[in-house]
Amino acid sequence: MKGTGTGPGPSKLRSQLKTLMFLRVVLVSLFLGAGIIFQLKGTATYFGHIRTYHFVLIAVIYLLTLVYAIALRFTKNLVQLAYTQILADTFLITWIIHATGGKDSLFSLLYILAIIAGSTILYRKGGLITASACTLLYGLLLYTHWKGLIPPLVPEREALFSGRQILYTYFVNVLGFYLVALFASYLSEQARSSSAKLEETRSDLNSLELLNRSIISSINSGLIALDRGGRIILFNPAAEKIFGLRADEAMDKQIKDVIPLSGTTLEQARIGHSSGPLAPHQTYLDIQMTRKDGKKLQLRYSVSPLRLFGRNGLGSLLVFQDITEIKQIEDEMRKVEGLALVGELAAGVAHEIRNPLASISGSIEMLKEVGTDKEFSSRLMDIILTEVGRLNQLVNDFLLFARPKKANLKDIELGDLINETLELFQNSPYWNDKMKLKTHLTPPLPIRSDPEQLKQVLWNLLLNASHEISGGGTLEVSASAQSQGNLPQEITIQIRDTGKGFQEEILTKIFTPFFTTKEDGSGLGLAIVKRIVEGLGGSIKAENHPEGGALITILLPARGLS
Repeated sequence: MKGTGTGPGPSKLRSQLKTLMFLRVVLVSLFLGAGIIFQLKGTATYFGHIRTYHFVLIAVIYLLTLVYAIALRFTKNLVQLAYTQILADTFLITWIIHATGGKDSLFSLLYILAIIAGSTILYRKGGLITASACTLLYGLLLYTHWKGLIPPLVPEREALFSGRQILYTYFVNVLGFYLVALFASYLSEQARSSSAKLEETRSDLNSLELLNRSIISSINSGLIALDRGGRIILFNPAAEKIFGLRADEAMDKQIKDVIPLSGTTLEQARIGHSSGPLAPHQTYLDIQMTRKDGKKLQLRYSVSPLRLFGRNGLGSLLVFQDITEIKQIEDEMRKVEGLALVGELAAGVAHEIRNPLASISGSIEMLKEVGTDKEFSSRLMDIILTEVGRLNQLVNDFLLFARPKKANLKDIELGDLINETLELFQNSPYWNDKMKLKTHLTPPLPIRSDPEQLKQVLWNLLLNASHEISGGGTLEVSASAQSQGNLPQEITIQIRDTGKGFQEEILTKIFTPFFTTKEDGSGLGLAIVKRIVEGLGGSIKAENHPEGGALITILLPARGLS
């Protein structure tokens, strides 16, 4: 068995000794006080008429209690004081038994109380020592009474008894002493072990709670936890700093009363709780808000499901980042990038315009020299008109890239729009009999977008792909929707040709304005496509297909049909 130490911790032992002293005084006062009351009413108590030594016994116990109290206050060896008290109690109990009839005294049961006290306070060792002391003192008492060496103090209860009776009484009591010592010490050891484990668990829980508080307090992001009803149950220091509120001002309030959030985001979070993770474009949202002190903030936050143990249902966890400074830096960077782009566009336009202007200028000079040669003049005029047309197309492309048209959003079925565009393209001069078309459209494909701009994007991409397979090949067009719950969240459009594909070194430049690998290309076609797609809230990527050829992938946010 574990835990056979001599005693508990100092604070616990001190408390147990105080309790022992109190119970000792109360017990003796009750027994002897009751005896005095019975004697005043003319009824003899079990231990006979109250005599002087009875009062002496009470006085001794009270005096010892006072001594114990003083010793408890000043002594450092509490274990020694505990042994002293318990062993002194065995002597006092022996005196009580001697004063109340010896062998026939019922107060031999008080030995059991002393043994229980020793086992409880000092565990197995203390219980066995107390049981041994009781065995020795009780044996001496019975022997002296039997031999008449010390007669009982209650002569009227003195009786003749044989040595066999003495031995039997002694054996039964001793057996009881040790059984009580072992059983009580076992229970005490178990209680101590359980108490130690409980204290260790409590210490671990306190450490864990302190660690959790430290982590939450140290996080630079604002952390707000909501219960199922949308009430705030956690508001960390970073959130206090971001929103200019104390935690006690926000706790137990509705989130909408503290932070101007729309209910849409929290509703999306509830959908995520039941149907899986939130879609990527729903994970982070940006809002603008003005604090009570008038400071304007740009915040980015995410909503995650939170399982609340000990509470009913699910809650939500909101994580906030103050991106006000980041947004300001981004704005400055966009301005710088805009100026740089203007410079690149200006250089590109100047380069593209120079050749047509040179052709026009040369043709005009020759017109001055040829005089009345109408046939030659006609060829020169055709050259001029062709170059003017090139300039006009270049200016139109440049304007389309620099100032895209404002999107005219409509609810459409993307599959129908793709089929319509493909039909027009197959009837155009850019399509020939050597080309094959494969489509993989997975309806429904509901989207809210600008149909004209989408047709422009598709046409430009189909035109580029047709150039690669003009001598023969396959053009594949596919579209599908990725759903979250019952609603489509994102639509993917892929256009692949079976041509030579992109050279690896140009993949990073493919959407750069005025970058082209074609002799007669302006380099604005794919740049315009990228500008339109991003303007519609989507993204575009170019890569080589594993089975050969070029692959263009477009991602567009889906919208349900109204």
